[in-house]
Amino acid sequence: MPTFGLFMWLAFVVAFFVLRADIQRRKFEIDPQTVIVWMVIAGIFGAKFWHLVDTPADRPTLEILTSRAIFSWFQGGFAWFGGFTLGIATLLYLGRKYRIGMLNMLDVCSPAVAIGYAVGRIGCLVSGDGDYGRPTDMPWGMAFPNGLVPTTAKVHPTPIYEFIAGALIFWYLWRRGKRATQHPLASGVITGEFLVLSGIARFLVEFLRINPRVVLGMSNAQFTALLSVLAGIGLLIFARRRFRKKDPVQRVFDHVNQHGNDPKPEYHRATPECPHPERWRMFDTMTAEIEVLDFLKCLMTTVKPNVVVETGTFLGVSTVYMAEGLKQNGFGKIVTCEPDPAVFAKAKEKIDSSGLQKWVDYRCEPSLKLQVSGTIDVLFCDSMPELREPEVRYFLPQMNPNGLVLMHDASSHLKTVREAALRMEKEGLISVVLLPTPRGLVIAQKRQGRK
Repeated sequence: MPTFGLFMWLAFVVAFFVLRADIQRRKFEIDPQTVIVWMVIAGIFGAKFWHLVDTPADRPTLEILTSRAIFSWFQGGFAWFGGFTLGIATLLYLGRKYRIGMLNMLDVCSPAVAIGYAVGRIGCLVSGDGDYGRPTDMPWGMAFPNGLVPTTAKVHPTPIYEFIAGALIFWYLWRRGKRATQHPLASGVITGEFLVLSGIARFLVEFLRINPRVVLGMSNAQFTALLSVLAGIGLLIFARRRFRKKDPVQRVFDHVNQHGNDPKPEYHRATPECPHPERWRMFDTMTAEIEVLDFLKCLMTTVKPNVVVETGTFLGVSTVYMAEGLKQNGFGKIVTCEPDPAVFAKAKEKIDSSGLQKWVDYRCEPSLKLQVSGTIDVLFCDSMPELREPEVRYFLPQMNPNGLVLMHDASSHLKTVREAALRMEKEGLISVVLLPTPRGLVIAQKRQGRK
């Protein structure tokens, strides 16, 4: 097997294992073998076609097409941009076929493409196919006297530069993919970053290459690399704008549905009051930290409330923790509300499956329209941050003077809730204690209860 063909095969093998690992950690129902086969076909034919467009002298004659020479003709002469373009088109099709979204398909394949491209460049190096750079007196300069495009002068080994760049891009994208499994990341961001980074790398290395300048003083590859950067920037702007328009609760809800809700280290940024958030654990960004959930359960068994109100049920995790405390007491009820019907249905399913529905009154309605009879002993506000202050003011007249008000997400970084609590304290409505947890927790009491 020719050396270039061997490394092309190796590139697809490496890309396959990376793609399979990424599909598994993202929990997509995709067959990586099918994706790789499609990519092999698209990559080879796309790269060959673009090379023929770019290099008319290499176009096959009728004699070559009707002879065994056609096999040797396929052994060299490939342009990365052609394979890249047809590969993207193929992935867009597969994204629709597997019903995971076209941008998600591109995201999951980007790290594999980056490392596959890097490995493939070593094939260009060892075959000496003319992808090397200009003459240089650098100590790492290389000559290719027996290459497909021979040279006895020492030249820049640009395929090595591209291998290093591709490996670094892969490492970065792989870490970004890990982040996407931990908390919501806009679909298309990883692809956009890949287009920008790979385009910049190719644009810069072309200054050292021997390719002819044909467009505005740039080579074909340099011009297409510039287009890649612009396309990546456009995709990043589009993806992030669309992501920001999506309801924050729905973002996390969709993420949990795809990736599950396994415990993981808290990754909220460090704050002066909590400099080591990684010592805590979490399920997701909408649910309280696991240690806070344990605290809530313990609080139920400690203060023995009859009526607990929770705003923002989300997936029902905190509801279940508090209901377990009420079950140990043998009395009490949690009135919890969630306005989003899809999220509410998921929470109801979790609560019902826990066997604790006896202790829970769940309602699909906004918190500020929630009607609760009797005196509230514990109020746990965990809905949207901007609603926490209106919720406290809404329920405060019904609060037991000796009861407790808890407001989650009150760290010095998440200022909305923290400032709201301190503002109500300044007005003389409540007395506040700020617990130094990663995301912050307010424990308050009606000022009336302090007299």
